[in-house]
Amino acid sequence: QVQLVESGGGSAQPGGSLRLSCAASGSILSIYIMGWYRQAPGKERELVAYINPAGTTNYADSVKGRFTISADGPKKTVHLQMNSLKPEDTAVYYCNADVLTPRRREDYWGQGTQVTVSS
Repeated sequence: QVQLVESGGGSAQPGGSLRLSCAASGSILSIYIMGWYRQAPGKERELVAYINPAGTTNYADSVKGRFTISADGPKKTVHLQMNSLKPEDTAVYYCNADVLTPRRREDYWGQGTQVTVSS
């Protein structure tokens, strides 16, 4: 019913930048919150940042001051601008959305996009 498609992943050098995007589609009545999680090899999945329709944002301490999350409500799209990248940012990044559909409120996940930061 709802799909989240991520794009923008890839490789960058330390100190570089990448911009991730996530577009939601399907039978969406409203979106309560959208955010990004990441999972590094051998690590648990962790919250990176989220944003609500009012524009309220929250960030993991590890990315504060370096990452910026934003949203385009009409396009049902969320972006994650990642600056000053560090090797420890290497992970698969997953888009997450809390969505109201015609049948119920549900939590959806994207397929994940790889981000690799290395020299």
